[in-house]
Amino acid sequence: MSGGEKEKAAGAEKTKKAVSPKAEQKKGASSAKCPYQKKCGGCTYLKLSYEEQLAKKEQFLKKTLKGIVPVKGMVGMENPYHYRNKVNSAFARKKDGTIVSGIYEKGTHKIVPVEECLLEDQRADAIIRDIRGLLKSFKIMIYNEDSGYGLLRHVMVRTGFASGEIMVVLVCVSPVFPSKNNFVKALRKLHPEITTIVLNVNDRTDSMVLGKRDIVLFGRGYIEDELCGCTFRISPQSFYQVNPIQTKKLYEKAISLAGLTGNERVMDAYCGIGTIGLIASRDAKEVISVELNPDAVRDAVTNARRNQIKNVSFYQNDAGAFMVSMAERSEKADVVFMDPPRAGSDEAFLSSVVALSPEKVVYVSCNPETLARDLRYLAKHGYRAKEAWGYDMFAWSEHVETVCLLGK
Repeated sequence: MSGGEKEKAAGAEKTKKAVSPKAEQKKGASSAKCPYQKKCGGCTYLKLSYEEQLAKKEQFLKKTLKGIVPVKGMVGMENPYHYRNKVNSAFARKKDGTIVSGIYEKGTHKIVPVEECLLEDQRADAIIRDIRGLLKSFKIMIYNEDSGYGLLRHVMVRTGFASGEIMVVLVCVSPVFPSKNNFVKALRKLHPEITTIVLNVNDRTDSMVLGKRDIVLFGRGYIEDELCGCTFRISPQSFYQVNPIQTKKLYEKAISLAGLTGNERVMDAYCGIGTIGLIASRDAKEVISVELNPDAVRDAVTNARRNQIKNVSFYQNDAGAFMVSMAERSEKADVVFMDPPRAGSDEAFLSSVVALSPEKVVYVSCNPETLARDLRYLAKHGYRAKEAWGYDMFAWSEHVETVCLLGK
């Protein structure tokens, strides 16, 4: 995951958590309350019906982008519950010895115990609950930040919504996990749907969830999932959008706005594991994908091979510097896809887009305010923002994802 992706993922992580609504509660039911809402601070729109949330988000988007680009609409979810395909749960031991798991209280490192969250995949929540139950019988110590003693820090569960594959990542301070084979066997007996289990070693003292070392305990060490007709390999470290249902709609709109005819040379900046570029490749002549993070580039190359896609080239480089060097060699790109982190793009990157001078730019943004700033810059340098669409990727929170088309 690149630094930008980490920042973007961290911003998305703030949209967690709340307790699952009762089965009979329907979309838009304002009675879906969460007893942890005030402590968690994630579901800021929980008191609104879903329809009211969408209207509020569209209003905010139109106000933020007023005079810059017309907003054509806000695309919501058919079912705005349990949409998160990645769940991170922190663990702690109370003074009486009870083990709790959940999310950090807003602004602290105190755990708010959460049994089930209305945003998270229910299979993941069930697995985390059962891991908590196994810890005592296996005498697995919970890591204590203050004393530095203990082993288990977090559990991360990633679910392939299309494939049904499930990855469990045990984040520990040491690669030595007592009775690991028996622990894996006991967990798989409770949840045979788990397809891989990974031990991630994180002995850092900062707030990053994952360390750099992964040890596969069971399975392939990664899962695969399908998005827009392409299969993607997702490893513990990979950045992958946490709401695949809305991501499909968002990416399809982005590629539709590009108006590809099969003759274009396309640049996929901030490409990550290659999602947008690989999906766009079927409608383009050539795709050039650039990403700074070497692990993401390796995953992207694997994904291209897995999907038998041969018209995409991957480069490990800073996308801005890469585009400048292309422009200096008088090389062209017809379309640039850009999907920056929450901070948006810096002036150096935007000036490199201008230098490359594509006919169209498709900007995918997770922050309307930085989008407005960047669109103003591009408007001063020969581009016109033609249309924007809002997508609700994080229901019950204030976050809005936007896709915008610019032309020369």
